[in-house]
This record gives sequence, structure tokens and C-alpha cells, in this order.
Amino acid sequence: MMQDEDLGGPARKNVFFQGATRLSQMYQSYLDLWTPHVVSRWLFGVALLVIFLLRIFISQGWYIIIYGLGIYHLNLFIAFLTPRSDPAMDFDDADGPELPTRSNEEFRPFIRRLPEFKFWYSFSKSTVIALVCTMFDCLNIPVFWPILVMYFITLFCITMKRQIKHMIKYRYLPFTHGKPRYQNHDDTSRLTSANH
Repeated sequence: MMQDEDLGGPARKNVFFQGATRLSQMYQSYLDLWTPHVVSRWLFGVALLVIFLLRIFISQGWYIIIYGLGIYHLNLFIAFLTPRSDPAMDFDDADGPELPTRSNEEFRPFIRRLPEFKFWYSFSKSTVIALVCTMFDCLNIPVFWPILVMYFITLFCITMKRQIKHMIKYRYLPFTHGKPRYQNHDDTSRLTSANH
């Protein structure tokens, strides 16, 4: 009888882990489905942020939560704008692609420290966590909110000024606008032969 009870314990744990694994796989499959839909993902993320801001505005509280969320989103944005291999840290490591330093070097794409999908995922996840935090009154710490707004604006200006100086100093643009795009020559040859 004792052996049957011992066999039931690991089987229950196994069922739990299988269920957790299955939920994790389903969650990952939904994330994989959303990956190519950049605009839809960001609209969803902004909608979450608007819901959070409405919650803060209507309840007139949880200003510490929104301040912390703002700083976290600012850090995500800075990591999104920064190259993976920082030119300021010149340690002569040739283990990956680097930014071109002269105009005659070949074009290398900008590789971000924080990829766009991870930026969106962290942005949305942190907004949901902040929204859940507004459900608890113990986190509604009374604070004079204009001071937090001034702190955040000052922090934003200082951080963005430093980031823009870094972009100018190392001559990189973290967006794809204006960079060369190459066309497929096979498609143009089919068009010219069809016209003749």
C-alpha cells in the first residue's frame, strides 16, 4: 500500500509540470504569432498604457507606481536606441559586427542592444504589472506628484541629451530611414522582358 502512495506523488508532480509546460508552450505560440505584426503589437502596448493612465487619472493615486514605470520605460527606450557593441567601449574585441567609422566602409545594419520585440514585450509586461499594482491600496503612497513630474522631465532631458551626444559622436542613426536598400535584380529583369 505504501508503494502505491509513493508512485502517486511523482505522477501528480508530473501532471502539474506537463500542464505548466503546455501553458508555457501556448503562451509562446501566441507570442510567435504576434511577432511579425509590429503595428498591432505597439497599438496593443499603447492601449495598455492608456488604460493604466486612465486608471491613475480617475483614481488620483499611485503616483509612485507611474513614476517607477516611467523610469523603467525610459531605460528600455535608451537600450533600444543604443547599439549592441558600444563604440565608447573600445576594447578591440572583434567578436561581432561593429558600426562603420568612415564613409567608405561597407554598410552594416544597426544592431540594437534591446531588439524591438523584446522592447515591446518588456514595455507591455511592465505596464500590466503596474496596472495590477494599482489594485493594492498599500502601494498607494501619498506623494506630491508635481515633484515627481519635474524629476522625470529632468531625468528624461539629461538622459536623452547624453544619448543624442553619443549618437553624434559615433555617427550612428538607430533607425532604418535613409539607409541603403537593395532591390532584387531578378524581379526587374522579368518586368523588362515582359514589356518587349
